[in-house]
Amino acid sequence: MDDVHVRICEHEIIKYDLEIKALIQTNAPESMHVSELFQDISECAGPQSELTDLNRKVKERFNHLRLRLQDLEQMGKEQDKESDKLALLREVEGHRKQMLSNQTAWRKANLASNLAIDKLEKDSLLNVGGTEAKQRKVTKESLAQTSSDITESLMSISRMMSQQVMQSGETMGTLATSSRTVLETNEEFKAMTGTIQLGRKLITKYNRRELTDKLLVFLALALFLATVLYILKKRLLPFL
Repeated sequence: MDDVHVRICEHEIIKYDLEIKALIQTNAPESMHVSELFQDISECAGPQSELTDLNRKVKERFNHLRLRLQDLEQMGKEQDKESDKLALLREVEGHRKQMLSNQTAWRKANLASNLAIDKLEKDSLLNVGGTEAKQRKVTKESLAQTSSDITESLMSISRMMSQQVMQSGETMGTLATSSRTVLETNEEFKAMTGTIQLGRKLITKYNRRELTDKLLVFLALALFLATVLYILKKRLLPFL
């Protein structure tokens, strides 16, 4: 079996396997046990971002390795000679068993690393707690002073609110007095309006009576003149 594509694929599988080993532990010998390949990850004490970065790089290599194993398996199935086909498929199976074993050890290493990081974080919290205990007395005094300042501020605000309430009461009294004055003025305007209307009616009635009187005087004068003319005519008629 002398296929260039097969040799390239096998070379890349070996390359990714070595890159995984290099990421897990630098210069790791090929004969090292699988559980020892993940020494760097298992001893990673944090921070969590460092462990995440290591895992990201290992995942990338595992993905590349998985794809190349699929390619090698496909090429094995396409071999004309049955012996070459079986040889490639056995090789793929061996690489996959190794990859699964590495993945198992990788998970165990991550578990150990996470436990170590958790322990360090707890120890750090305990140390912080001790420091906080030392600062607690100062904090209590600061809180007491702050509470006193807040109480004084609240009392000042209460006094200001009381003054505002008193001023509001005085303002309401002034408004009530003004309202009464406006109502009284309105009533006076109504009374004046009634008086004006009554005066207008009287003036109209007077004007009508004056016209009637003038008419009666005119009629009386006319009657008087007619009577005079009649008498004069009657007395002067014999002479005429």
